[in-house]
Amino acid sequence: MSPRALLTLCLIFLTLNGTQGIPLLRISRCSCVATIDRLVNPRLIEKLEMIPPSPSCSRAEIIVTVKKTGEKRCLNPDSKVVRNFLKTITMKKSKGPL
Repeated sequence: MSPRALLTLCLIFLTLNGTQGIPLLRISRCSCVATIDRLVNPRLIEKLEMIPPSPSCSRAEIIVTVKKTGEKRCLNPDSKVVRNFLKTITMKKSKGPL
C-alpha cells in the first residue's frame, strides 16, 4: 500500500472518530430532587454547600450535611427563613473573629 493511500485512510479514520452526535434529551443534573422550607438547627450543621445555577442545573441549591448522621438535606433557597439564615452567616463571616 502506498504511503499516500495509508495517509488518506488515517485521515478519514481520524475524522470519523472525532465526530460526535448532539444529545437529544437534556437531563437536568441537579443534586436536590426535593427541598424543605424549614431550617435545620445550626448546631447540627456540619457542612453547608451553596451551589449556584449552572448549565447542568438551572436553579441554585443549598445542601446542608447533618453532623451525627451525615444526612444531606436540601433547603429551599427561595424560603424567607433560609435567606435570613444565609444572610446571618455571611454577616458573621464578613465580621471575622472577635
